[in-house]
Amino acid sequence: MVRRGQAGTMGTSVFPCLFVILLTGGSLAGCAGDGGSASHSTASTAEKPILLNNITDAEAFISGAEVVVVGFFQDPESPEASQFRLAAGRIAEVSFGLSTSPAVLTHYGVAANTVTLFRRVDNDRRDLDMNSKDVDAEKMTRFVRMNELRLVTEYNPVTAIGVMQSSLQLHLLLITDKMSPKHPKRMRKYQAAAELFKGKILFILVDSNLNSNERIVSFFKLKKSQLPALAIFHAPDEEQDVLTLDEVSVERVQDFCNRFLQRMQKKEDEPEEKALNEEL
Repeated sequence: MVRRGQAGTMGTSVFPCLFVILLTGGSLAGCAGDGGSASHSTASTAEKPILLNNITDAEAFISGAEVVVVGFFQDPESPEASQFRLAAGRIAEVSFGLSTSPAVLTHYGVAANTVTLFRRVDNDRRDLDMNSKDVDAEKMTRFVRMNELRLVTEYNPVTAIGVMQSSLQLHLLLITDKMSPKHPKRMRKYQAAAELFKGKILFILVDSNLNSNERIVSFFKLKKSQLPALAIFHAPDEEQDVLTLDEVSVERVQDFCNRFLQRMQKKEDEPEEKALNEEL
């Protein structure tokens, strides 16, 4: 089943509405230390952070994972660098690097005492100024958890902030039960589909088994008996579609996304065609 339409009267844009739903349905503080994405690569805390002595090392490190965090410091033994190491030890699944090379800092256009998160999914970065005295390992950990968007990002009150701030304004939600024995297979298919739309659509996983996500399910006028389902929406104009699935397949996800993209393109072309007809 496909259902098309626009968001209701829950707010000024779809995603902030969902963001509000999450904030009212779960504890923001309680998610700060939890895993924020649907899939992680593991990194040993004993090897963190990795020293990046030159531009070549830094470029290889940053391009080597979906999400990496680099601390740019003048003094590797400064209090700020110590807090950075402490945060690195708390987040095992994210790779951390550290550089004191002036050439590296200049190459990335950052000042000393800056922590930068680089992510591949939208080819974006987020900077955190460590010169503020109130920035510690806890706030650094929260900064990473908010912004560690991946090819598929699991939705919770913390990652919702990063999703809302992403330059990708088209979001696809897979609403499914993570406790289902079919979940690993579904995720493999969903991940494969996400590769096809990298840089165009932000793929998000919503666990329907969590009570805090029940409002999202109802927001899209879905029942648990109709899941798994896909929900896609374009934040600026609140356009959305819903597709219930018997099972997740790359082909069905791809077709659903392509049809929505074509629909959005047609919508963009209509004013131009109208203006051209008026000129004629």
